[in-house]
Amino acid sequence: MSMDAALKESLWKQFGAAIDMLEQAISECPAELWDTQEKFWYKAYHTLFFLDYYLSSDPKSFSPPAPFSLSEFDNSGTLPERVYSKVELVTYVKQCYEKCRQRIERITAQNSHERWVNEYRNYSTFEILIYNMRHVQHHTGQLYLLLRQGAGKAPRWVSQTPSTVS
Repeated sequence: MSMDAALKESLWKQFGAAIDMLEQAISECPAELWDTQEKFWYKAYHTLFFLDYYLSSDPKSFSPPAPFSLSEFDNSGTLPERVYSKVELVTYVKQCYEKCRQRIERITAQNSHERWVNEYRNYSTFEILIYNMRHVQHHTGQLYLLLRQGAGKAPRWVSQTPSTVS
C-alpha cells in the first residue's frame, strides 16, 4: 500500500469512527431527552449540518438535503422551524458518512492542496477534513455527556470504522 493510500485509509477509519459515534449518540438518545432544554436534537443537527457543509467541495453552492434548510447560517441563533426526528437525523448521518468516504477516496496528491474557502476559513482539502473531524468529535462528546447525565449511560467508543476506501 502506498503512503498516499495508507494515509487515506487511516484518515477514513478515524473520520468514519467519529461519524459512527455521532450516529450511535443519535440512535441511542431516549425520547425523553430528545427535545429538552439541552436541545439534544439540535446539537446533533448542528453537527450534521456542518459535517455536510465542510465535506462540500464548493461551500458557496452548498445546500443541505430536504427537509433541512440553511438555518445554521443564520447568525441570530434562530433554531430550525421544527424539531427534526431521530429517523431524519440518522438518515442524514448515513448520507454524510457516504459523502465523507467518497470525499476521502477522491483525494490525490494533486488535489489535496486545493483550497476550501469561505468567509471564515481558508484551508487545504486535507486540512478541512481534519477540522471537520475535530468538529464532529467535539459535538459528539457533548452528546455523549448529555446521554450519560440524562440516561445514565453513553454509547460505546468506536476505535475505527469497519469500512475502507480504495
